[in-house]
Amino acid sequence: MPAITSGKVLVSGANGYIAVWVVRTLLEHGFSVRGAVRSADKGKHLTQLFAPYGEKFEIVVVPDITVEGAFDEAVKGVDAIEHTASPFHFQADDPAELLEPAIKGTVGILESARKYGTSVKRVVVTSSCAAVLNISTTPQLLSELDWNDQAVQEVEEKGREASAGAKYRTSKTLAERAAWDFVKKHKGEIGWDVSVMNPPLVVGPVIHAVSSPDALNTSARMMYEAFTKPGASAGGGCWIDVRDLALAHVRALEKEEAGGERIIITAGAFSWQDWLDAAPPSSKYLKGTPGAGKDAVHLLRYKNEKSIRILGLEYRSMEDTAAAAIKDYEERGW
Repeated sequence: MPAITSGKVLVSGANGYIAVWVVRTLLEHGFSVRGAVRSADKGKHLTQLFAPYGEKFEIVVVPDITVEGAFDEAVKGVDAIEHTASPFHFQADDPAELLEPAIKGTVGILESARKYGTSVKRVVVTSSCAAVLNISTTPQLLSELDWNDQAVQEVEEKGREASAGAKYRTSKTLAERAAWDFVKKHKGEIGWDVSVMNPPLVVGPVIHAVSSPDALNTSARMMYEAFTKPGASAGGGCWIDVRDLALAHVRALEKEEAGGERIIITAGAFSWQDWLDAAPPSSKYLKGTPGAGKDAVHLLRYKNEKSIRILGLEYRSMEDTAAAAIKDYEERGW
C-alpha cells in the first residue's frame, strides 16, 4: 500500500500509556485522530489534553472490544488504524482474561476494517517482544523471525497453573498470529495491509490520566519503583522509550515499505541499576549500587536494524529517558 502522510487515523485504546503518545505524535505530524475509549469519562482527559488541536481530535466510545462488530462505526471514514488496545498485567488467574480481549480485539478491529473501512489503507498493530522471546539460560539474540511458541505451549499444558508471564506472552503471541492469519485469509478482499510493532518493556514519561504511582500502567510502574523502592532495581531486560515507540507507529504509516512487516522496536538491553546510573546527578531518587549493572549478563537481546532501515528510527539514550521520567515524577510531586 502507498504511504499515508495525511488524513484521519483511528487509535484504539486511546487513553492507554502508549496510545496517548501515539495520538500526540500523529497530531504533531499533521494527522487527524479519532480516539476510541471504553467510556465517555475515559475520554475527558484526552479531550482536554488535545484541545489545542480543535476538530483534528475526536473521541468515539467502544465499550467492549471483544463484542462482535465493536469497531464497525469507528472505522468508517478513517484512512488508517493504530490498534494499541490490549491488556498488560500479571494478575490473570484464567488465561482467558488476557487471551480473549487480545485476540478478539485484534481480529474484531480487522474484521470491522474489512467490512466498513472503505478508505483504510494501513493497520498498525501493537504487538510485543513478548511474542518474540523465549526463556533461555544462555544468551540469545532474537529477530523478527522468532516466535514465542514456548509460552503458548506452557499455557496449553498448564492452563491456570501457567506462570503469569507465560499467560501474558501467550496473549500477545496468539493475537499477533491471528492478525497475520486474518490478512492471509482475506488478502483478496481488503484494500489495506498490516504493519506490526514489537516493543519490549516500554518506559519513559507519562501523559495519560494517572492519579498516583499506584495507578501507573505495569511498565511505567516498574520504572518508578526501581527509582523509589529499595531492592526493586534487581534484574533487567530490554527497553524502549514510549516516545520513540509512538514515533515508530507514525512512521509505520508514513513509510510505504513498512506494509506487511513485523518490526522490533528496541533501544537495547538494561539492568535496573543502569537506569539509576543514568539519572541526572541532581536526582533525589535512589542511587542503588553505582556501576553494579555493568557486569550483568543479558540473556536476551533483540536485533533492531529493521526499525532503523525501514522506519529511520534514531533511538533516545538511557540518560534522555531517565531524565524525562524523573522530571515527570518531580512535576507530579511523587
